[in-house]
Amino acid sequence: MIRIYEDLDWNREQILASPKPINDVSDAVSAILARVRCEGDRALYEYTERFDGVKLDALRVSDAELREGESKVSADFLKILEASAKNIREFHEKQRREGFEIRRENGVVLGQKILPIERVGLYVPGGTAAYPSTVLMDAIPAKIAGCGKIVMVTPPDKNGRILPAICAAARVAGVDEIYKIGGAQAIAALAYGTESVPKVDKIVGPGNAFVAEAKKQVFGLVSIDMIAGPSEILILADADNDPRVLAADLLSQAEHDRNASAVLITNSRDLALKVQSAIEALLCEMPREAIARASIDKNGKILVVKDLSEGIEAANKIAPEHLELCVNDPFAYLDLVRHAGSVFLGKYCPEALGDYYAGMNHTLPTCGTARFSGALSVDDFIKKTQYAYYTKEALQEAAPCVAGFAMQEGLTGHAKSALIRTTEESDE
Repeated sequence: MIRIYEDLDWNREQILASPKPINDVSDAVSAILARVRCEGDRALYEYTERFDGVKLDALRVSDAELREGESKVSADFLKILEASAKNIREFHEKQRREGFEIRRENGVVLGQKILPIERVGLYVPGGTAAYPSTVLMDAIPAKIAGCGKIVMVTPPDKNGRILPAICAAARVAGVDEIYKIGGAQAIAALAYGTESVPKVDKIVGPGNAFVAEAKKQVFGLVSIDMIAGPSEILILADADNDPRVLAADLLSQAEHDRNASAVLITNSRDLALKVQSAIEALLCEMPREAIARASIDKNGKILVVKDLSEGIEAANKIAPEHLELCVNDPFAYLDLVRHAGSVFLGKYCPEALGDYYAGMNHTLPTCGTARFSGALSVDDFIKKTQYAYYTKEALQEAAPCVAGFAMQEGLTGHAKSALIRTTEESDE
């Protein structure tokens, strides 16, 4: 049963802290990465047989397999995919950056170019749940950024096939290549490249503890989006709420993972008790009851605060992945939110809208990292290249300052490189 905390003590960091992943799989992941780096495809085939229980003839999903998979998706779901993709494109198109250029009177030109990352790898989870929504959320911003090649990896089922809905989402989102590999070995393949899988420049997408650890270990060789932990939801609610609605929203994240975190903050003790009861009633109706119950029992919390201002303070300390403001005037509180991945305003805006349909991205910072990072965006698929041009006269004017700064740092070579181009230095 979810625990209720009253008279919240701000020094009780164990209550306010986001749960941290506890599984230490670093040694196992290191071994997998090393083997894939050395053995390439051979290691991928063997790991797929061992971990996914299927012996593959080929790693890449053929065009025929892709068409066959998509053909099994209902017309209604295809329409939903297209509608969601349209909303995601509309939102992320607004994130496009433009370069700039500064031209000074003395002939100096300074600027910045916005360039797409050339090759991007998308990890799409399988296992207890497979997410076609992740395909849209990761691939569409990459397409908008102009990435040259988008390579997707996802675990196969016991028949060596990819979930039809994922095939359809890949087509809708514009994925270029798909490979039937999952886990740390898939991250290794994208980072190092193999005989079949192309090496990429950046890897994005959520996964289990092995995937997260693998991304952490290959960072530097390639870029990554983030080290994501279990899913989180925090709801700030006033007394004027339906407890069953709030319970349903909390359970929507609890069903993701036994380590997921579901937190309600309210200024009403009566509402807290009703939500606690509603959660127990709704749990019995869930196909994923065991997972959701484990999450609620382990990480679920209801915090009763004296007022909503104190609730906002608590929410900012937690810095949740998803924050719902289930209050009568949510826009009055929006500017008070300093740390959250995505914010859902009002009593008719469940977090699930952001997961699938509204248009914002659902790849979000977890474990308190919303304090310094944000949602996946077009910015994650670009790089910024600076450039400068100086005339001889402009350099003559700037060289003494450059040399003075360089000498202050004891770097005489830097000073020489500026001064040697000036008339005085060249004549010596």
